[in-house]
Amino acid sequence: MSVFATLVEHLADLLQPLFGASAAAAAIVLFTALVRLLVHPLSRAAARGQKARTALQPKIAELRKKHGKDPEKLQRAVLELHAREKVSPLAGCLPGMLQVPAFFLLYHLFSSDTIGGEANGLLGHRLFAAPLGQRWADALHGGVLSGAGLVYAGLFVVVACVSAFSYRTSARMMAANPAARAADGEQLPGLGAVAKVMPFMSFFTLVTVAVVPLAAALYVVTSTTWSAVERAVLYR
Repeated sequence: MSVFATLVEHLADLLQPLFGASAAAAAIVLFTALVRLLVHPLSRAAARGQKARTALQPKIAELRKKHGKDPEKLQRAVLELHAREKVSPLAGCLPGMLQVPAFFLLYHLFSSDTIGGEANGLLGHRLFAAPLGQRWADALHGGVLSGAGLVYAGLFVVVACVSAFSYRTSARMMAANPAARAADGEQLPGLGAVAKVMPFMSFFTLVTVAVVPLAAALYVVTSTTWSAVERAVLYR
C-alpha cells in the first residue's frame, strides 16, 4: 500500500506545474485511470464471456421447458449445452472477480487515514478549497456555496451526468438485446426485475461520494465514469 501511495505522490509532483495545489487530486484521477487501463483486458474478457452466456439463454429456456420437472436431467442438459457451445458457465465472471482486489486496494489507498502505520499524506492535499481528507458533511459546515461546497456540487453534477448516461445505456441494452428472450418471445425468468433495477444501480454512486473522503470520492467518480464508458463500448 505504501508503494502505491508513493507512486501517487510522485505523480502529483510531476503534475505540480500544471495543477498547482490540486496536483494530488489530479494524480488520484490519473492514477485511477491508469489502473483501469491496465485491467481493461480483463473487462474485455468479461464482456466476451457475458455475451457468450447471454447468447445461450434462449436455448437454456427451451431446456427448462423440456426438462423442468427433472432437475437432474435439466442440469446435465445445460452442462452439455455449455460443453457443446464451448462456453463456460462461469464465462465473464472470473475476469470480473480478478479486478476486485485492484479496486479494493485503490479505495483503501484513498480512504484510509493511515498507510503503513503512518498518516496518509494524500489526504492532506486539496482540490481547490476542499481538503482531500474531508467529507461532504464537513464541507457543509462552511455553507453550500463555500469553496469546498462548490467542489462537491461539481462532483455531484458529474455523477448525475454519468448516472444518467449509464441509465440510458443499460435501459437501451436490456430493451434491444434479442438474446434476453426465449424462443417464444417471452422474457426469460428474472430478467424483468433485472431490467427494472439495473439502470438505477449507478445512482448509488451519489450516496458513496457523499459519505467518503474527497480523495476516495474522486476515485469513485473516475472509476464509475470509466466503467460507464467502457460498458457502453464493450456491450454495444
